Amino acid sequence: MRIALLTRNPDLYSHQRLMEAAKERGHEMDPIDTMKVYINIASHRPEMRYKGDILKGYDAVIPRIGASVTFFGTAVLRQFEMAGVYPLNESVAITRSRDKLRSFQLLSRRGVGLPVTAFANGTSEADDLIDMVGGTPVVIKLLEGTQGVGVVLADTRDAARSMIQAFGKLKAHILVQEYIKEAGASDIRCLVIDGKVVASMMRKGAEGEFRSNLHRGGSSRTIKITPEERSTAVRAAKIMGLNVAGVDMLRSNHGPVIMEVNSSPGLEGIEKATGIDVAGKIIECIEKKAGPNRTQTKGKG
Repeated sequence: MRIALLTRNPDLYSHQRLMEAAKERGHEMDPIDTMKVYINIASHRPEMRYKGDILKGYDAVIPRIGASVTFFGTAVLRQFEMAGVYPLNESVAITRSRDKLRSFQLLSRRGVGLPVTAFANGTSEADDLIDMVGGTPVVIKLLEGTQGVGVVLADTRDAARSMIQAFGKLKAHILVQEYIKEAGASDIRCLVIDGKVVASMMRKGAEGEFRSNLHRGGSSRTIKITPEERSTAVRAAKIMGLNVAGVDMLRSNHGPVIMEVNSSPGLEGIEKATGIDVAGKIIECIEKKAGPNRTQTKGKG
C-alpha cells in the first residue's frame, strides 16, 4: 500500500516508528507537512497539491495533526476522505476528541465515568461553579490545553476563585473539575486500536507535580488494567469514533474516570514502558480495514 503520513515533524519518535513499521511490512509511506498542502475544492475535480505536485494514488492516510493546527489539518484530511482515501482516524472523530467540552458531553450522554465537571461562559458565579464540583481542591483546565499546559490545581476557595476570574478576563474557555486525590498524581494511558486495548501504562507525576504527563517529567511503567478499565477505554474510543486512541483515565473511589481521549497519541512512552510494537499494530489495522471509499462517520454528535 501507499500511505500518506500527515505530520509537521517526521523526525518525531512516533512518526519514525510508523514509517519503520510500514517499511517492514512492504508498504510505502510518505511524510507530508500538513500545513503545506493546498486544496482545490471544485465540485467535479477536487484535488490536493503539495510542493507543486498533485497528491494522488494513496490507499490510506494517517493523520498526526497537532492540536494547534486542528482546523486546517482536518480540512486537509477531509479532502483525502473526499478522494476516497482511507483515514486511520476520520476528520469528524478528531474534531470531536479535540473539543474537551464536546467529548465530555458525548461521554456523559453514554454513561461513561467522568470526574464531576462544570463549564460556564462567564465567571461571575465562580463560587457556585466550585460548589458544583464538590468544593476545593479543584482542577481548572483550558479547553485548548495539551500535554498538561493550561491545567492548574487550586487548593483553596480563594485560589480557585482568583484563577477562574483571571481566566475569565483573558476570555479563555475553562473546565472546572473535581480533584481525584486518591489517584495519587498518576493516571492510566490505554492505547486502543480497532476496538481493543493493545497496551497500557501508568504515568506518575514528577515530585511535587500533580500532572502525570511524560512531557512534564513524569515516569511510566506497564500496568495490568481491570476489566472495567479496559471496557471504559474501548467504549470511550468508540463513542469518539476513533480507530486509534490514547485514552487517559484516573482510578477513583467510584471506578475509572476518563480525563481525555487523544486522537494522536504518542508512541514513545508506551512502547518503551511496555515493549509492545504499537506502531506495527497500527499498520496492521490499516492493512485490515483500508480500502477505497471506506470513510464512514462513526459515533454520534
